[in-house]
Amino acid sequence: MNLLQLRCFLAVADTLHFGRAAQRLDMLPASLGRHLRNLEEDLGTALVARTTRNVALTDAGASLVEGARDLIDQADRLERDFRQLEHIRTPVLKVGAIDSVAAGLMPQLLPHFRSEHPGVRIELVEQKTIRLLPRLLSGRLDVAFVRPPDVLDSRLVFRPLFSETPVVALHTSHRLAGHETVRVTDLADEPLIVPDRGSRPHSHDLTIKLFLQSGLTARIAQVADEKQTIVGLVSTGIGIAIVPRWTSRLAVTGVRYVPIEIAPETPTYRLSLSVAWLKGVRDATRDLLMETLERHLGEYVASA
Repeated sequence: MNLLQLRCFLAVADTLHFGRAAQRLDMLPASLGRHLRNLEEDLGTALVARTTRNVALTDAGASLVEGARDLIDQADRLERDFRQLEHIRTPVLKVGAIDSVAAGLMPQLLPHFRSEHPGVRIELVEQKTIRLLPRLLSGRLDVAFVRPPDVLDSRLVFRPLFSETPVVALHTSHRLAGHETVRVTDLADEPLIVPDRGSRPHSHDLTIKLFLQSGLTARIAQVADEKQTIVGLVSTGIGIAIVPRWTSRLAVTGVRYVPIEIAPETPTYRLSLSVAWLKGVRDATRDLLMETLERHLGEYVASA
């Protein structure tokens, strides 16, 4: 008998449904059923009566529920207490970052931070802004580097940092791949690969607005979600993509990144970057990261 078997049994006891129990534990119903059968074999008795339509606890199963729940609760408390003790011994900072920041800023910031504060452990989560902000609100992240949304949540602090420079990702055989810079007008009628606006509104709008400001209409050939996927599609030659400069750190065979030349008088749409955290929450470790960021911010801006 082990804790996983008991967790499977309690999930079935609570739901009286194998599918819902498996979903609760994020496993396949077949796996859950196997663990439950092993528990029954270990105990030498049937715990669950199964039919094609119903699931019910046997008398033995009903008598096991309370003791099993006590064991699981004790195990969870022990794990929670141990993790809190380890957190005190080794401070852990949970940092979220959008993909271009994970590729461009984190490789610069984290070495600086670790050299200044070697006793702090960083847990880095790479996700889109729309998924990082809920994690901040729930406490699963301590700080996150995001694109500030159009409507700022009053429960969060947003500290503006700087804006990333756009570049165009081209196949190495493209007619413009050998240029030092390109203008948006050079990209007229080019098939574009853009991110889905629902999940990446800032990056999507960057492309559309740059074309509109040049009096052009963006010709969208493909929509993709992840930057890595977009750059991978560029490598196949099916289109080009306008991406943040830090995306160029994603070295993909067959792709060259060329800076976009924008006239000074053009009202450029910018990819703003902010760092955010939960308002009213004091965190000395987060403050240490912010101090390191402030000291080296000029270097990071120059690379963006």
